[in-house]
Amino acid sequence: MKYFSRKSQAGTASEKLSNDLRTILDSINDGVFTVDEQFHITSFNRAAAEIIGITPEEAMGRPCWQVFNADICEGACALKETMATGSPLANKHVNIHTSTRRKVSISVSTALLRNHSGDVVGGVESFRDLTVVEELRKAAEGRATFQHMTSTNHRMREIFELLPLIAESNSTVLIQGESGTGKELMARAIHELSARARKPLVALNCGALPDTLLEAELFGHKAGAFTDAKRDRKGRLAAAEGGTLFLDEIGDISPALQVRLLRVLQERTYEPLGSSDPVKANVRFIAATHRDLRTEVAEGRFREDLFYRLNVMQIAIPPLRERREDIPALARRFLERQIALHGKPIQGFSPEAMDLLMRHTWPGNIRELENAVEHACVLCRHDQIQASELPSTFGGALIGPGRAQESAPSRDIRSQELAMIQAALERHGGNRTAAARELGIHTTTLWRKLKPR
Repeated sequence: MKYFSRKSQAGTASEKLSNDLRTILDSINDGVFTVDEQFHITSFNRAAAEIIGITPEEAMGRPCWQVFNADICEGACALKETMATGSPLANKHVNIHTSTRRKVSISVSTALLRNHSGDVVGGVESFRDLTVVEELRKAAEGRATFQHMTSTNHRMREIFELLPLIAESNSTVLIQGESGTGKELMARAIHELSARARKPLVALNCGALPDTLLEAELFGHKAGAFTDAKRDRKGRLAAAEGGTLFLDEIGDISPALQVRLLRVLQERTYEPLGSSDPVKANVRFIAATHRDLRTEVAEGRFREDLFYRLNVMQIAIPPLRERREDIPALARRFLERQIALHGKPIQGFSPEAMDLLMRHTWPGNIRELENAVEHACVLCRHDQIQASELPSTFGGALIGPGRAQESAPSRDIRSQELAMIQAALERHGGNRTAAARELGIHTTTLWRKLKPR
């Protein structure tokens, strides 16, 4: 194992790490290192080497402060405090400088290292790279994109703030939201922020398969379990071992399958079809549904005990019609993707086309917006997407100049538009040109929308 020395280069450590321990330490995402009583490094795992940017051989035997160059090394060293007081520290936030002089924010935990006799022979420190969390903090302060998701909506930003905390736990998560709101993207973000990120994220749409096939897909089967079972086949649970299993449309599963899934969540074991031997499941569960599961429970279609097993941590994604301020940025993002695919020289959306997008009710949410942009990009013959190039279902949303009066829904949309424009103006210190550019509309359109009606 190249990440560990068989003998302390500092010559003070009296015990060797076992091969099993080395394997365990190399398999985790957190950096871990040990020091002797003079704070010379005696072991250095794979994740520590990757985060710091040096080889384990370069770290071995050196004082830890030379390797980490942290902002607490000279005065408030966490490991030194633990060695002096005997008290472990947990999740202390510090900044370090890597071998390439890059500043990295990490979370540090420390403890004493003892031999078999109980004597202190050094200390151990684990640390986690908080770069992604720092990116989230910046997103919460005004940036629109986080983990492949785009939003400046306050409800979405609250979710973004919670995601790292949810990801750090191993708790089951229930994501609720209408179809097309990005539930799988949210599940992927949780997985990628978690300690299971290096293991698979396996998805299964529970609403797309009949019950018998769904059970075989989930649990796998042994040869001969049913007519077409010619050989053993692993299920999605086995495929997700060590990682995350995402069960989409969990509200659609049958009562019989609900019972089997409840057992997996309770006991963390399952039996493949045709087998009576239980298999352990080291899997983090994330479930999603467009249904209101509380209503499903009240009406007897979903087991209450399963609901509470799934609903440990809940995320409710708002529909696109309730976060209209995100439409311009999302539309631009989808347009850029289409331009990259098709190479069309499209600069953006005409004011009339953006009006249509802003006024649409979006029953299909973000998925519908992506499809609408792709449709318009295919038909576009100019340097801007025109209103006529959007799908025909958008035609009735535009309020023309000859219309006598606005309906109540239109007035509600106008109030949302004004709130979105005012928020953009505040972000840009009243600069209307910059606000219009952010919203993806022409400056004259912004002026017109601000005029009282």
